[in-house]
Amino acid sequence: MLRKLFPFVVLALTPALAGAQDYRARTPEQEVVYFVLPDRFENGDPANDKGALKGDRLKTGYDPTAKGFYHGGDLKGLTGKLDYIQGLGATAIWFAPIFKNKPVQGPKGDESSGYHGYWVTDFTRVDPHFGTDAEFKAFVDAAHARGMKVYMDIIANHTADVIAYREGGDYAYRGKADYPFSRRGGVNGAPINSGFNGDTDPRPDNWAKLTDPSFAYTPFVPKGEEQAKVPAWLNDPARYHNRGNTDWKGESSQYGDFVGLDDLATEDPKVVAGMIAIYQGWIERYRIDGYRIDTARHVNPEFWQAFVPAMLETARRVGVPNFHIFGEVATGEIDPAITARWTRTSGLPSVLDMPLAAALQQAVSGPGGTDKLARLLEDDALYEGGAKAALQMPTFLGNHDFGRFAMFVKQANPAIGDDELLARTMLGHAMLLTLRGVPVIYYGDEQGFISDGNDQLAREDMFPSKVPEYNDNKLIGTTATTAQANFDRSHPLYRQIATLSAVRRETPALTGGLGRVRTAGEKPGLFALSRFDPTTGKELVLAFNTAAHSISQRIEVNPASTAFSPLAGQCAPVADAPGSLTITLPAFGFAVCAAKD
Repeated sequence: MLRKLFPFVVLALTPALAGAQDYRARTPEQEVVYFVLPDRFENGDPANDKGALKGDRLKTGYDPTAKGFYHGGDLKGLTGKLDYIQGLGATAIWFAPIFKNKPVQGPKGDESSGYHGYWVTDFTRVDPHFGTDAEFKAFVDAAHARGMKVYMDIIANHTADVIAYREGGDYAYRGKADYPFSRRGGVNGAPINSGFNGDTDPRPDNWAKLTDPSFAYTPFVPKGEEQAKVPAWLNDPARYHNRGNTDWKGESSQYGDFVGLDDLATEDPKVVAGMIAIYQGWIERYRIDGYRIDTARHVNPEFWQAFVPAMLETARRVGVPNFHIFGEVATGEIDPAITARWTRTSGLPSVLDMPLAAALQQAVSGPGGTDKLARLLEDDALYEGGAKAALQMPTFLGNHDFGRFAMFVKQANPAIGDDELLARTMLGHAMLLTLRGVPVIYYGDEQGFISDGNDQLAREDMFPSKVPEYNDNKLIGTTATTAQANFDRSHPLYRQIATLSAVRRETPALTGGLGRVRTAGEKPGLFALSRFDPTTGKELVLAFNTAAHSISQRIEVNPASTAFSPLAGQCAPVADAPGSLTITLPAFGFAVCAAKD
């Protein structure tokens, strides 16, 4: 069936990219990114599994049988699999944070570990669970030697949960109106912070007057953790908001703690300068190529307006001219206004295209059509810099927070068969790799991982897993399970991604070409658009059938495009008439057709 629907997947695997190429000259839109959680990818050194800590899992964070604890993957393992990643067609690697984390946190009976990297205590060094600073350098150097870029996942919004509040309770959010900076514990409390002009005044002399952080709760650092964080300025409770847990709405979205994680006062010039220095240091030491910014929408825009130029200038100074910065603006809605706002008000060069992910999930899963997808692409003008800037937005199908793409397809079609699930999943990857933006492959998707849900349930091991919730999953396109290693280069999804990555790399219209939607509909069926070579203007037609039946339909093309050749799938060799081309596709089929003229 696969040969019939997707004849190109039986081609030879994409050859490894030449390490001698000038990878620094590539602009962000020319990349194919592979996103990986190092702990879940490959265990290159079992000696670091416990992070040099002693005791049970609540001390070390290590328990390979539990989905919420460290499993043993590390930088050595990631370095040893660069050939596998490059063979997939990836030109850049983005990995979850590797900074030193608090090994375990959470209420008694519901503890988990910092295997994911987002509970940072030391922003200046590699977590021992992942290896050493020297091993990180070896990884970066090995990737660069292959012409591959390295993107770090960074956090400026919060740290690990260290600060506690003396009031106890559930730490519900306490807003600025009821708990102003000028009173201890509320409007009726004793005066404090005399002369402080509010946190919208960025002058250092204003912030020097914020000496007492007990305006909402009374924060303190538990005994033994007074110096838990690095750099040392992070240990001062006055550098944090201290207003309790966010409810993800309104003011609390910026000022509240993420489920207890200590929320930094990013309005404070000391915090701004401190975070800039931290992340300048990583660029200077390792010449990395980009930053993915976690929880970017939960930080005040003024912080990014200072941070982004500093990172870009530092990168240029050390010889990284095309440094790629993209922020996480979390949303599940097909509404580009939510994400575009942050490129205009905050100066973020780019954001993860979460609205496109939602649109692709809906379009490929059905039963709806592709009209929302078409509208979303037409709204690229909303982003700062317009449609050309949208070319640099990282795009994806699923991730470590929301769940895997195949899961969304299956949830929408509970009775779906294995062949159809694979076909729809391959259709989604074809869209990802040919529509505008920078495609991001979530590790394991190329091996048919499906996930049972979001968060911990979507973070399976690539090396042999001991987690029952992972190992009982039926993977797609294979008879394997996660109980064994999954680095199969013959997997149909691996082969498809490798092939389309090569097509993308060799076709300028797929990296730098603007697009024009040709047809879309409210029901499953043909979605087609044209992209144009940015130098020659030659047309490239992309066609996708989201229906469970074959289709044959005419679409409009440029009158000068009279003959076509296939880069993937099957294409009509000539136009029916100037300006008209027939598209014929099987169920869930797709084609990439290049005009010869």
